[in-house]
Amino acid sequence: MNRLTRLMGVAAIVACGATGPVAAQATTETAIFAGGCFWCVEADFDKVPGVISTTSGYTGGTVANPTYEQVSSERTGHAEAVQIVFDPATVSYEKLLDYFWRTIDPTTKDRQFCDAGSPYRTAIFAGNPAQLKTAQASRAALEKSKPFKQPIVTEIVVAGAFYPAEEYHQDYYKKNPLRYQYYRSSCGRDARLKELWGGKATP
Repeated sequence: MNRLTRLMGVAAIVACGATGPVAAQATTETAIFAGGCFWCVEADFDKVPGVISTTSGYTGGTVANPTYEQVSSERTGHAEAVQIVFDPATVSYEKLLDYFWRTIDPTTKDRQFCDAGSPYRTAIFAGNPAQLKTAQASRAALEKSKPFKQPIVTEIVVAGAFYPAEEYHQDYYKKNPLRYQYYRSSCGRDARLKELWGGKATP
């Protein structure tokens, strides 16, 4: 995850009269995906060219500023999710969706791999009508092309408030590489992805 401050926009007026040119403004966009353990989702998306930053957090629930313990108790309705800031000039939202599908098991409800419960559900939280339409189209296309027989149960919902998780969860795979790799392997995440997607599994 890149925690360096990024310049979100640049505007420069060139002094050459009233009709002088204005420099184009650089922009970023944000996506929010839930794919089970947010340590793994964060690690996967940090590998994507065009992704500027990833933040683990909680969304989709009813309690403001929830703690990890509250979310894990399944009393808040939140899912573990990752907020992804990306450069649309390098990677499109559509491409991120395609990548997302192949990093999750979209056939299981309220579970991902060894983690069970509603906080581990898979979901796409659309930030605007365009993202909602693109996500729905992506799921519809996947239903036709998927390499497995089970139905897709991943939710597509309008995004609400996103609450960053505690600092020790951020960049967990970098801070605790051995523990992270042991968890990911013992949880069977990559083995299940290969079973579902074959050579199309990512990363």
